Amino acid sequence: MIVRILAIDATTEYGSLALVEDRRIVDETTMQSRDGFGHMMFGLIDSMLQRHGWSIDSIDSFAVAYGPGSFTGVRVGLAAVKGFAIATGKSVVCVSNLRAVAWFGTAALRAAMIDAHREEIYAGVYDAQLQLLGEELVTKPAAWIAALPEGAELVSADAEMLPGEITLAPRALAGAIGVIATEDFLAGKAIEAAAAEANYVRRSDAEMFTISYRPLKQST
Repeated sequence: MIVRILAIDATTEYGSLALVEDRRIVDETTMQSRDGFGHMMFGLIDSMLQRHGWSIDSIDSFAVAYGPGSFTGVRVGLAAVKGFAIATGKSVVCVSNLRAVAWFGTAALRAAMIDAHREEIYAGVYDAQLQLLGEELVTKPAAWIAALPEGAELVSADAEMLPGEITLAPRALAGAIGVIATEDFLAGKAIEAAAAEANYVRRSDAEMFTISYRPLKQST
């Protein structure tokens, strides 16, 4: 079965879009903006589709990087694929950015990392089949590396944050997301648009403030 996927990654300032057909990356376009991608993304998608003679209705499923990353960027990507899926009656496949980073590794154990700012990283360990071992987390780089299993391959686009040997992943992850999403789609793991939710990993500042701020009870 030949499957067409439109993949969107808007989770960092280095966003990307991709068209994938039959597990092959047909086209991949990068986006870079500190102000979000809403003002450019849909025009770029339209241009990509026109270049290859695809219509939006010819897409079998819409793939999205659903985090971790920028809270706003995650929401923008999810909103876009939900809109496309609802308009065309198609499904959504949500793919973790960390899983997409691990796709570029070659070892049996792949320790994927993304810069989370605040001197922290988003991190997760995957096997060669890109199945998550344990859980994804936000942590300090040194502590995470020290706890890794022996032989785990470090994979990241943010090599400057990690000491030692590392497999460098590209900034553009949409192509990898589309290929991974194809496998998930064929395995019956696609979902309806309404069921697609963010994978933030880190709590938002508002949530952390609410948890830490507990006003004293007023005496009566």
